[in-house]
Amino acid sequence: MSIKHQRQILPSLPMAKGLVLSAILTAAASSLSPTASASDSKTEYDFYGFVQLDAIYDFNRMNPDWSDSLRPSKICSGAIGCGSDGETIFSVRQTRFGLSTVTQSDIGEIKGKLEFELYGVGSDEGKTTPRLRHAYFEVGSFLAGQTWSTFMDIDVFPNSIEYWGPPGMVFWRNIQLRWTPVRSKNNSIAVALEQPSASIDQGKGSAVDPTLDFNGKTEFPDLTAHWRTSGDWGHVQLAGILRSVGYETSTTAGGDPSGSETGYGLNLSTNLKTGSKGTVKAQLAYGDAIASYFNDGGIDVAASGSGLSPETLSIMGWLLFYDYSWSNKWSSSVGWGGVDQDNSEGQNDDAFTGSQYALVNLLHYPVKEIMLGGELQYGEYEEKGGASRDDTRMQFSAKYMF
Repeated sequence: MSIKHQRQILPSLPMAKGLVLSAILTAAASSLSPTASASDSKTEYDFYGFVQLDAIYDFNRMNPDWSDSLRPSKICSGAIGCGSDGETIFSVRQTRFGLSTVTQSDIGEIKGKLEFELYGVGSDEGKTTPRLRHAYFEVGSFLAGQTWSTFMDIDVFPNSIEYWGPPGMVFWRNIQLRWTPVRSKNNSIAVALEQPSASIDQGKGSAVDPTLDFNGKTEFPDLTAHWRTSGDWGHVQLAGILRSVGYETSTTAGGDPSGSETGYGLNLSTNLKTGSKGTVKAQLAYGDAIASYFNDGGIDVAASGSGLSPETLSIMGWLLFYDYSWSNKWSSSVGWGGVDQDNSEGQNDDAFTGSQYALVNLLHYPVKEIMLGGELQYGEYEEKGGASRDDTRMQFSAKYMF
């Protein structure tokens, strides 16, 4: 399977730069404590984060660079073989730190956030290196920078200790310019232009023409929007996306064959309170050429039957979880989610077609700054030709929050 990804994976900084950055953030926060001359400053600073240890027993195996998370597409089998079943993993890669600010200015309150974690990706896969999560500021109804996509709803992420989360969840931190014209206690409407991306599966195209080498072309930004209503009962959010997914080949003059396809999608999500202790979290998303926005989705466009021009692929993702607080010191989460992708005739048999994800846990908070928890996890990955691979894992985590 030949796949071209133009989705921009969030960059990881070299360790030396990351340590320097951490020191600078810590120094900035401490220097602006109440004992300093902060009375002359218009900006308030808050340094926050957590340190987390994950101890995992994997009954099967994951790709070594992804062994400390259950990402179905990285489960080992066949061509992705990683040795015999059974492995113990210790990790601190979920550890996170950040700096948030509030500045009083002549144009009103300005809020900012800069946040990192230690989960390296891209060229730093498998490494404990700082990775940018958020970098943005807000002025009034405008936001500029990198944060949660306007198309997603972070509040439906289950209360779990596994890092990656449900594959069918719309989950993407994206660079954007957002406008929120309506923001009240119970309702909000937001519209954004976001960084475009494209994932392309050349499939059998090279067999039709060996010179073909399709790449994504991101000529126009993605347009996203959502409406959200909330109350004591929880919230409901409806989001939409409209995008142009371009493609071209770099092996012929002029990039031909080239073109673009229209992508679109809807995402309905909700948190519903069940009494004072429980919350139902659910999401259903569907569209064409929007796989780049899924947590572990498939392909935006793939080779058609002729192999000479890609076509859009439909995708649907869902999740249903239940979070319950037994008391102020104990909580649990249980649920399931998945994603289904339609395939084109031009894709190979090992192309992605779907995945499943489930977990159940018990978490303990002896004090508000400490969390201890155990979790049972299951994931499955399915291919167009019918092959599948799965994994079952046990995880224990200890977290200190500051």
